[in-house]
Amino acid sequence: MFSSRYLIKMSGANPLLRLEQRAAEADKLIEYLKQQVQLLKEKTSVQASVREEKRLAVENAKLKNDIEELKKQLLEKEKKRGVLDVAVPCGDTGADRCPKPAPPQASGAPPSVSAAAAVQSPPPKDEPKKKKPEKKGGEKAEKKQAAPSQEDAKVDVSRLDLRVGRIMTAEKHPDADSLYVEQVDVGEAAPRTVVSGLVKHIPLEQMQNRMAVLLCNLKPAKMRGVVSQAMVMCASSPDKVEILDPPSGSVPGDRVAVQGFPGEPDKELNPKKKVWEQVQPDLRTDDRCVATYKGAAFEVAGKGVCKAQTMSNSGIK
Repeated sequence: MFSSRYLIKMSGANPLLRLEQRAAEADKLIEYLKQQVQLLKEKTSVQASVREEKRLAVENAKLKNDIEELKKQLLEKEKKRGVLDVAVPCGDTGADRCPKPAPPQASGAPPSVSAAAAVQSPPPKDEPKKKKPEKKGGEKAEKKQAAPSQEDAKVDVSRLDLRVGRIMTAEKHPDADSLYVEQVDVGEAAPRTVVSGLVKHIPLEQMQNRMAVLLCNLKPAKMRGVVSQAMVMCASSPDKVEILDPPSGSVPGDRVAVQGFPGEPDKELNPKKKVWEQVQPDLRTDDRCVATYKGAAFEVAGKGVCKAQTMSNSGIK
């Protein structure tokens, strides 16, 4: 009797265990689906902004052409009006077009005086037309001198937006064997999607929930169909790659700066200015594996320096 009750009790516990396992699996599936929905939202937002930018560029070009055409028409009309004012005498049908010469006729002045006045009137109109190009040229010169943009400023590491980030999740790119697709927290409202060519150098399990240094102001670029919004900074050689580690105590969003190179980073690096390409050759780890720019260390204020695990005297990219 005792043994039969025990068997009944054991058989009743198995379904409960299976339900708990299924619930755990369902939670994992829901979390994965949430991540996929977030990815889709980001992709849709980026694609929409690109389409809108192209549409606005086309409209802007059309408006510029329309303005130039209207300017030409206006100049032609002004020239025609100037000729008519000179050619049409005052009085009779032309009296309403040139009322100013009427008073000299009423005061007894000879008609030749009013005709001379009409002939002399066009030159003042022509003089401003000649001066306009000089004014426009002067304005352009003043604007160039008075408004040097940040893109024309000195090129150094301060132009890079280097931040501490946490790689939350990473998975292999669906269409590229050598790429990872990561979700990275860089201290913003939503994580950024980052594509990295690290499959051959770092195992997938070491990409999960780890701290890193991110370059966050590169122009977003599509890599095999996935838009990458930042770059993971690594010590690199032809045979080995290591992700740079921020100092202990760092949190996502912390600024990584270099002493001796003050300044605010660009909002987005202009690819045509090639700022990254000019700065990158001076990025190296020193003989203690510390990440440096021209010998000065990558630092998080009050927390320490950024380092590679084992790679000394190596390039950084």
